[in-house]
Amino acid sequence: MRSIHHRGVVALIGVALLGLTACGQSAADGAGAGDTLVFAAVPSEESTSLQQSFEPIISMLEQETGTTIEFQNATDYAAVVEGMRAGQIDMAMYGPFSYVLAKEQDPDISAVAAVIDEQGGEPGYVSYGITRPDTGITDLAGFAGRTVCFVDPNSTSGYLYPTAGLMEAGVDVRNGLNPVFAGGHDASALAVAGGQCDAGFAFDAIVDSQLIGSGQLQPGQLQTVWRSETIAGSPIALASGMAPELRDRIGRALVERGNVDRLTADGFCASAEDCEVGEAGSWGYAPVDDTLYDGVRRVCDVTRAESCTSLG
Repeated sequence: MRSIHHRGVVALIGVALLGLTACGQSAADGAGAGDTLVFAAVPSEESTSLQQSFEPIISMLEQETGTTIEFQNATDYAAVVEGMRAGQIDMAMYGPFSYVLAKEQDPDISAVAAVIDEQGGEPGYVSYGITRPDTGITDLAGFAGRTVCFVDPNSTSGYLYPTAGLMEAGVDVRNGLNPVFAGGHDASALAVAGGQCDAGFAFDAIVDSQLIGSGQLQPGQLQTVWRSETIAGSPIALASGMAPELRDRIGRALVERGNVDRLTADGFCASAEDCEVGEAGSWGYAPVDDTLYDGVRRVCDVTRAESCTSLG
């Protein structure tokens, strides 16, 4: 597990953009054969295989658009927001909160599809407040005065919704606890399990299945003492400078072909069992529009979190 630290988000933006600038010119303004589109994503867990998870989707989109798609494993959401605003990123897998921030800075970017866990499902997930059974913490009020792991200042389920929940529970988020930014949902959960934090936050699948499936957590090692309302699913958004016909083609392809069944049938996955669609446990994508993320905006209004108006 990576070391736990308080993060300098603004400093990391510059580092990430240096890497993105080296990628070359994007093709957002009218892709054709031989052009390159840049696709960026941020890992939700400590993983070196994020690019591999997106390979079936990227291969399908390359066939659909006739372009080369270059994948960027971004440092954090702030880097993705700034990279798209600066014209260095054409497509991005955002968290709901980081998408709202990006939309505020550039109203012409478009959320076109969000991940779903099963065919016909709705795009959404839940944030968990977690602790160890031996802490005696039974609810969010018990987080007061404790060392609490968050994920990232720009994380929807790892910071924004938890902040709203803590405020509703009467906890002074600014002065009433010791916050630690772990950098990933898995890192937050593992820090709680390992005793570096008394309590923390992570999204549901990390706690319920992913870390247990990988053997990093044992059943019952963590207990969930709080669940958020359903949070709008993580969207793929397209840059404002992208040609409208290309934007439509990508959005349609994600919804119609970006799922386990079609990717397997079209030869982008060897089998449905081994087919990855960007995020562990996802089946495919459903169409979305900007209004789906109004719930995130409401939570920003409630919390007045600094990160709701700032990248760092």
